[in-house]
Amino acid sequence: MEVIDTHVHIWNFAKAEYEWLKNDTSVLNRNYDIEELQAEQQDTAITGGVLVQAANNFEDTNWMLQVAGATGFIKGVVGWMPLKDPSFTATALKEYLGNPYFKGVRHLIHDEPDPQWLLQPTVTQSLSVLAAYDVPYDVVGVTPQHLITALEVAHKVPELRLMLDHMNQPPIASGDRFGEWGQLMKAVASHKNFYVKISGLGTCSKKGDAWTEEDIQPYLEFVLEHFGENRCVCGGDWPVSLLAGGYKQTWQKYLKALSNILTDAAMQKVVNSNAVAFYNL
Repeated sequence: MEVIDTHVHIWNFAKAEYEWLKNDTSVLNRNYDIEELQAEQQDTAITGGVLVQAANNFEDTNWMLQVAGATGFIKGVVGWMPLKDPSFTATALKEYLGNPYFKGVRHLIHDEPDPQWLLQPTVTQSLSVLAAYDVPYDVVGVTPQHLITALEVAHKVPELRLMLDHMNQPPIASGDRFGEWGQLMKAVASHKNFYVKISGLGTCSKKGDAWTEEDIQPYLEFVLEHFGENRCVCGGDWPVSLLAGGYKQTWQKYLKALSNILTDAAMQKVVNSNAVAFYNL
């Protein structure tokens, strides 16, 4: 079975500025290039990847597109747009859509002081611009308020296709999947333009590399029940996933848990064809 990893990062401090890494003291505070990622993917079922922005600037996006064009492994790039300026967004989007690897947009909303940043009028206007060009938007939320905001976005821009990154960081460490997170996820799932990305779950467990497929399986069952097998994709979140174990180990646990739940046909959708459809790979 061929797997598409829908969530990988690269960063290089000579190529772009990464504000969130300036005071980071973990293993993440160094360069991570495509060659290292490809070495990690040796002897796995992963045959393609989607690079996702790691900085709110064009330099990061430009570098990812350059890397994508130089390797056959990267199938698409989720880049950045200046969403607070709808006119600039429209102009830039037209230019970037000329690159066949440009497949979506994301902004690091969890680094914004305002948890309702996406609902600022100019930002919402820019999201409407994305929708007009059928360019999807990745929502990287970490709090219940981010989910509430995402729901409002779905109401205000109903034609926009949305991907919820990392399942909005479920409370795996507490095991409270049917609390506030669960209720909000059900509401999000009721919007058929919302997809969910199974990713970043190892770090949510807060167990380091000791987490297992048993820790995450109930949450996978939950999102698969409510979003369905046609609106779920899977991503490794490398190199952030190194905070919770190696790349191969992360994918082994994801695939094991998914295989416990899904038929072979449904598995093919979640790890491959849904990604192709959503990101137009």
